[in-house]
Amino acid sequence: MATISRRQFVLGTAAAGAASLTNRLGRAAEGAPAKKKGSDIVTLGKSGIRTSVLGIGTGTVGGSQQRALGEAGFTKLVRHALDCGLHYIDTADSYRMHYLVSVALKDVPRDKYFIQTKTTAKHPEVAKADIERFRRELGLQTLDTLLMHCMTKGGWDADMRPVMDVLYEAKEKGRVRAVGVSCHGYPPLVTSSECDWIDVHLVRINPFGDKMDDTPEKVAAEIKKMHDRGHGVLGMKIFGETGFDSAEKRLQSLKYVLGLGTVDAFTIGFVSTAQIDETLAMIEQATA
Repeated sequence: MATISRRQFVLGTAAAGAASLTNRLGRAAEGAPAKKKGSDIVTLGKSGIRTSVLGIGTGTVGGSQQRALGEAGFTKLVRHALDCGLHYIDTADSYRMHYLVSVALKDVPRDKYFIQTKTTAKHPEVAKADIERFRRELGLQTLDTLLMHCMTKGGWDADMRPVMDVLYEAKEKGRVRAVGVSCHGYPPLVTSSECDWIDVHLVRINPFGDKMDDTPEKVAAEIKKMHDRGHGVLGMKIFGETGFDSAEKRLQSLKYVLGLGTVDAFTIGFVSTAQIDETLAMIEQATA
């Protein structure tokens, strides 16, 4: 999310159209537990992993905005999030943020945070090396969730089977708690919704179709399939790439995503503590 001034990020009152949009696109799944706060703890499907509804993303514009904060700035951001009850940090090898994440979490008890990272490995030996390197870089015995990053075509599960086997073996050995994918494109998204190898999905979702794999309706339908299979669903691009152009749109998006009832938690690429505070307030406003 691009740098947004406090004035730009100030909470706005949703227009009547926001409620209409949420009712049309974001009806809560029957029986889904209500989420009221960003610090509420949820379980990611059958994985058993528990984390906060709201998480910190580290990949805004390829991670450049978070890297620009430096050690002190990013550590301040993470520690503030932890103080607010947020446990979820989303990162990836390609964001070049593992070092900053490890610095920010130095001396923080292991049970106080959940880290998701991603590999772009296309070969099993590269995947094996990535797992060990990620554990070293993040200072972790066990990675919480490890995703295959950015699947781009339908039927990826056939091509990626050797890498999938490596990730599954790492899970069996306790080096990874859960495995999954992120997708770029509708055909790979459909493949992922039908793949029971997956424990956790990372899916781009907002009501405006911004930086998404297809229309909100089509993506939401695939998310429901994932949820119904007992898979964990994590949302991203809730505020698009840049935070949209108004607080009203951000609030509409939170109402929509939370209203689906099928997205367990989501990540937003913050660059200031003020953005975290105001998004937490918006979540309470969206669920009031």
